Amino acid sequence: MPESNILPSGKPRIDSLELRGITKRFPGVLANDHVNFDVKAGEVHALLGENGAGKSTLMKTVYGLYHPDEGEILLNGKPVHISSPTDSINLGIGMIHQHFMLVPSLTVAENVALGLPSSRGPLTDLDAVSKRILELADIYGLRIDPSAYVWQLSVGQQQRIEIIKALYRGAALLILDEPTAVLTPQEVDELFVIMRQMTKDGHALIFISHKLHEVVEICQRVSVLRDGRMIGTRPTSETTKQDLANWMVGREVGFTPDRGNVQRGEVRLKLENVQCGSDRGTPGLRGVSLDIHSGEILGIAGVSGNGQRELADAVTGLRKITGGKVTLENADITNLPPAEITERMLSYIPEERMRDGMIKDFTVAENMILREHHKEPYSRYGFLNLKNISSNADMLIKKFHVKTPSQETLAKNLSGGNIQKIVLAREISRSPRVIIAAQPTRGLDIGATEYVREQLLEQRKQGTAIILISEDLDEILALSDRIAVIYEGSVMDIVPRSEATPQRLGLLMAGVHPE
Repeated sequence: MPESNILPSGKPRIDSLELRGITKRFPGVLANDHVNFDVKAGEVHALLGENGAGKSTLMKTVYGLYHPDEGEILLNGKPVHISSPTDSINLGIGMIHQHFMLVPSLTVAENVALGLPSSRGPLTDLDAVSKRILELADIYGLRIDPSAYVWQLSVGQQQRIEIIKALYRGAALLILDEPTAVLTPQEVDELFVIMRQMTKDGHALIFISHKLHEVVEICQRVSVLRDGRMIGTRPTSETTKQDLANWMVGREVGFTPDRGNVQRGEVRLKLENVQCGSDRGTPGLRGVSLDIHSGEILGIAGVSGNGQRELADAVTGLRKITGGKVTLENADITNLPPAEITERMLSYIPEERMRDGMIKDFTVAENMILREHHKEPYSRYGFLNLKNISSNADMLIKKFHVKTPSQETLAKNLSGGNIQKIVLAREISRSPRVIIAAQPTRGLDIGATEYVREQLLEQRKQGTAIILISEDLDEILALSDRIAVIYEGSVMDIVPRSEATPQRLGLLMAGVHPE
């Protein structure tokens, strides 16, 4: 660790951050229960826990988004009062959020400049901001166009904006909430190089992740939260991935799902030379042809932004197909309205669960009937049957192990993992013929990930045809029967699981055909 109290960015170094007895309550939920935690300059300290354990709440308290009901925060040994993100930024604390804090209608440069003083007084100096963004992007390998609008960008590209925002503000202490959830293995390696350099320079880093192999690789210490309480802290050198998983969940956890042998059936979904545009006016899909059979999981592997979103949108009727044809059980569904495709028993687990899979101001019970709310037994003659809606919610909450204070709780008050379980419950309970699952375990803890994967494999066993779109190669390899690799909107190759290796898939994802 350097002896200087000034970081390369020119900001004062934060020697230590300590939380003492932090308690935070929400209606019906004790999110943090007298939690103690600390991080020091020159280290990466991991914070682990299942979805809903209180990790994000604790860090949002440090960042000034929440105010603790009890407890205190000490910076360099002195108590500080953080009443807003502005206070935390001024103290040298930055945060990269799990759910992005970006304005979709603004450009990258405008998002980075938000809330910061301009060298031109009341006028924005976007040229200077863009120049600094490009400098940071070059230094850290975070490829991004400052003039691009956020709504046009992939999830992975939006993640890079969050990283650049924190770096732009010169954070001395950086909270990384699931920063690798949308990154490829190569991008994760690049991020870890950055993180190691930052700690070498004297930064303090708090790392929240559900990828336990990353925690063991990059962190010096690890703390585990369970149900809002701090279970304990250990050096990562004295623990294993399996130990952490068991410690976090409170039981023995299996990492490799049992796929079993399922007889592949008829073609349920067929794409023939499908073409469509992207949000940026460039080609999104360039003649994609795929067959998905009953009793099969077809994995779609690729680096973020290579046509995965366009593929899911085209099949589900959310994006206009400009060429080619999509057939569902021998019926042409090309460019049919999404509602009509849904009626043909195609279920969709979207990548952006908060934006596309959920109405955040609706209750748990209401979100569980979004697909079927207009039909019996939930509705008759235009009137909702509240008793049946409630019974359905109770049944699905129990069956899918949704942790919620009640079925009347608003979706926006639940953790990411429990929101995903609601989407999963709604889509699977329809007994679909085809499922499109886009990033179904992104941001989920080890227990929730295990559960979601088991549910997909159970659907496969029941004869459902499944497209699994994931940027997690481990997940693709664990669940898929065949793997299609997509690059710049084209299918590079379709590889049987028995012939697939991370090396071969990695080359295809980069647009290179292995010799």
